[in-house]
Amino acid sequence: EIGGGTGVNLQYYPDGLEEVIVTEPDSGMKKQLDQKFHSLGKTEFKTVNAKAEALPFDDACFDTVVSTLVLCTVEIPTLSVQEIFRVLKPGGQLIFIEHVHAHDNPARARWQKRIEPVWKHLAGGCHLTRDTLSEIENAGFHICQIHRQSLRKAPSFIRPSIRGIAQKA
Repeated sequence: EIGGGTGVNLQYYPDGLEEVIVTEPDSGMKKQLDQKFHSLGKTEFKTVNAKAEALPFDDACFDTVVSTLVLCTVEIPTLSVQEIFRVLKPGGQLIFIEHVHAHDNPARARWQKRIEPVWKHLAGGCHLTRDTLSEIENAGFHICQIHRQSLRKAPSFIRPSIRGIAQKA
């Protein structure tokens, strides 16, 4: 998993996995991740201090990469998605949930563009106007599943999201 944050997703990983590596570049969040691993008894989990733009892993070494609300915050989304592609084995999957630009709602898209400069500073570098699906496709992934949904309980300018699975050919 890239950008594991405080470990919100850990509870959703099934038992019996051989190894789970969670990258997190923020040392404070990485400390919380390590504590959560310990409290959950997840010995097969480990954290690595790494940005998505520079993953310290060999080519084609992972079966799956998970990204949950991370690609909006990375510094260079194109490079991040290329790195994910690089570390996946052929046939490997990228499982993602990302909030995105409101292409289908011009009024909301205008609000996203207006709010983004301030929002980035308040929300850890989060960009509201990224076209993450295009980034994933342009990196060479085949989109196997895609769902456009609204993130419930989020402010309206954050709600547009994509959820899906992309595969490395």
